[in-house]
Amino acid sequence: MTLPAGLLRMAPWAHALLTEVLQPGGLAVDLTAGNGRDTDFLFRLVGEHGRVLAFDVQEEALQATASLLEQQGAKIRSGSLKAGEPYAESGIYLVHDCHSRLTSYLSEPVPAIIATLGCLPDSDTAFATASPSTLSALRAALELLLPGGRLAVICYVDPSGRATEAEKVQQLFAGLPPEYWDVLHFSVPNRQVAPTLLVVERRPR
Repeated sequence: MTLPAGLLRMAPWAHALLTEVLQPGGLAVDLTAGNGRDTDFLFRLVGEHGRVLAFDVQEEALQATASLLEQQGAKIRSGSLKAGEPYAESGIYLVHDCHSRLTSYLSEPVPAIIATLGCLPDSDTAFATASPSTLSALRAALELLLPGGRLAVICYVDPSGRATEAEKVQQLFAGLPPEYWDVLHFSVPNRQVAPTLLVVERRPR
């Protein structure tokens, strides 16, 4: 595993831990496409024969993600995927829907899932993720994980230091039975406003 430079940058830590469980030709999910960087990372791991489903409620975010991925040679499959449609072919499937509806689009086991929650620095708080839909999405993601699979969740807090959503995610993961789940928590205890990272692994049977 290649360790990232800069302790406060959580995305490289998340990527490094997902790299260990995602193989070329595999299937991965980005619950929050955003600027497309996590989707691009997943595509680089699964390659041209793999599949990535990327969710976002903002059409602009999906367009930005498509633009970034097309530059890398990714095959974008027919715009936004619709619930119930087949997605057996390789490529990137962009889903213009709430991530809480994950299981409407996917039922097969997944080795790697990522989500970036809250508001990224200097972004519009109107599009911050919301706790009820987030928790529904994460519960669905946990159900879909393969044994040995991992769910990485990066949580940002707003400038006021409120971390309500992050706290709820931590509570959800802290309550997972240890005989079935392992949970890793990265935090920055000497800073009030800093992202955190939680990585959940379904224990192999």
